[in-house]
Amino acid sequence: MILEEYLKKLTPMQDEKAAKIASFFEMETLNKGDLIIREGKTSKKSYFLESGIIRCYIIDLNGEEVTTRFYSAPDFLNDYLSFFKQKPSEENYEVLLDCKAWSINLENVQYCFHNIPEFREWGRMLLTLNYVKMHKHMISFHKHTAQERYENLLKNHPEIIQNIPLKIIASYLGITKYSLSRIRKNIS
Repeated sequence: MILEEYLKKLTPMQDEKAAKIASFFEMETLNKGDLIIREGKTSKKSYFLESGIIRCYIIDLNGEEVTTRFYSAPDFLNDYLSFFKQKPSEENYEVLLDCKAWSINLENVQYCFHNIPEFREWGRMLLTLNYVKMHKHMISFHKHTAQERYENLLKNHPEIIQNIPLKIIASYLGITKYSLSRIRKNIS
């Protein structure tokens, strides 16, 4: 199972522990266009993506959608603040490509944190890696050109470039879709 391998990749653990943790997750099919977490609603689940792509976005002051993050399989996603504090989310999580996902509810997450030390270590590592991703993305807006940000996305996540509309990619990069078209033309 891909979920068990993902667990062991982030934190070394025995196969039996990974299988035990995985047993708390339920398989779900998420369809393109679904909003699995909505702004103003409380997140009820955390997800492991086995396949597919999800984006996180906000509506800015001008009423425009701004993509703040992409999740592509294999990846773990969650609105941590909404989920753990049980407060309304400030973002929307939209399925961009049909997904096969494993979900876990807060009660099971809490049980695993309190009863399976490997899960606690895995959770710490996951939070750290997510912080690093967000921090690097924030810094890239100040240290890299739009073309460099695009090239980095192309290098590290070609599946996003190949499958996601330019308008959504441009909003993630902080540019217009016309600027993105020029960048793509310059590169080819």
